[in-house]
Amino acid sequence: MRGNVTASVLRRASRKSLAAFFVAPLAVLVLFVASASAHRRMASSGGAHSGPRLTSELTGSVPTHEGQRIHLSADLGNVVIRTQNSGKVDYRVHLETDASQKDAQQLLKSFTVTSRETPDEVYLKAQTSARSTGRLWATLYLNIPKSASLEVSTGGGNIDAGEIGGRAALSTAGGNITASGIGGPARLDSGGGNIVARSVAGELFANTGGGHITVGSVGGSATLRTGGGHIRVTSIQGTAHLETGGGNITLEHSGAELAAETGGGEIEIGEAAGLVRAKTGGGGIRVVRMFGPTDLETSGGSIYLTQIDSAVKASTSDGGITAWFVAPAKLPGTSELQSTSGDIVVHLPRSLPITIDAQVQRGDEHRVIVDPAFPLKVSYGDSPRGARTVRAEGALNGGGEILRLRTVAGNIQFVLSDVDKQSQIYKQQMSKLQQQMDQVQKTLQPQSSPIEGASGGSQQGTGESSHP
Repeated sequence: MRGNVTASVLRRASRKSLAAFFVAPLAVLVLFVASASAHRRMASSGGAHSGPRLTSELTGSVPTHEGQRIHLSADLGNVVIRTQNSGKVDYRVHLETDASQKDAQQLLKSFTVTSRETPDEVYLKAQTSARSTGRLWATLYLNIPKSASLEVSTGGGNIDAGEIGGRAALSTAGGNITASGIGGPARLDSGGGNIVARSVAGELFANTGGGHITVGSVGGSATLRTGGGHIRVTSIQGTAHLETGGGNITLEHSGAELAAETGGGEIEIGEAAGLVRAKTGGGGIRVVRMFGPTDLETSGGSIYLTQIDSAVKASTSDGGITAWFVAPAKLPGTSELQSTSGDIVVHLPRSLPITIDAQVQRGDEHRVIVDPAFPLKVSYGDSPRGARTVRAEGALNGGGEILRLRTVAGNIQFVLSDVDKQSQIYKQQMSKLQQQMDQVQKTLQPQSSPIEGASGGSQQGTGESSHP
């Protein structure tokens, strides 16, 4: 990441601790700087940036014991985390600065790493001096025990985490967050970058000011929020809350209750096992298969439902609604489909016991179209506003749960369901979703980047140190 931010801003950002995520008893802090065995090495380099560069590296090691959490707080810079089969934390810091700057070498020396430990935590702090000025690029490499839990915060860089065995809390003031796999609960927070997580074994909370959120599998519940990016998830086993200011939402599998909301994007859901609530300010909504009650709302898009076997409520202002029902219905309840100016097309199995109540408000220009297989009564009347209404009513197969259809300026059509066609559409829609998720999975593949690897400009964070 390239960009200049003052050290004072970065220091304020680094104070945003995620301590609430890891609750630990108060313990006496023991200074542990000497045992960190820090070493500094300086060299001249052309660097990845324009102009001559001075570089410096800090290395150190801190012993740990089973059950300790690892906490890294950095004023600035990218952070790369990998795991190892060892009872210690190894770190390496790669620094670069513009050689033409006044006191460039002093600026490199002003960046320090200190550590302290409690019975429950190893705490590392990477920071610049309050009196330092100039441009400084930093990348922090951290190797931690595989089973350790981790808390990382940086004031201005990306975070790249490999396989983490415990829980993880990763926070950056504005960079991207990438996590290969997390073996426990996770909290991922960015001021505006993208968030990518291949898998999370426990609960997941992810929040970004405006980037995209891309997640593979979540073993627990999930709360995903972005100010305007897309949200794409393969599967969430627990309760899911997905929210974006204007991007699209795509979820292949929902294992429990789902709430999805976007300010204007599309919502696409594959299979939903529990209650579904979805709302968009202007995009379309598509649900391939629903097993629980469903409540869908869009201000300007169409709604397409492939397999319905429970109560559904769907409304749109300008789009149409297409709904395929299956027999027999598993969960009782009234279903309501409403559109202000779009058509409503309902595909019904011949043997489905259901009670129909359908009405078109502007019957002079629009109509109800009924397949001969359904003995519905069609009648006409006058609305309070003087328009002619058309209505279709009837109890099919002895009657059952109510299906209420309403449109102001659209047609309503009842179609005899073709089981083979419905099955074909279901397979096509799920295949399309799976292909989309396959493309997503390619971006979620873990990468190997050990602490011993060479540092490069592509991994370096940047920050400008100055007087506060």
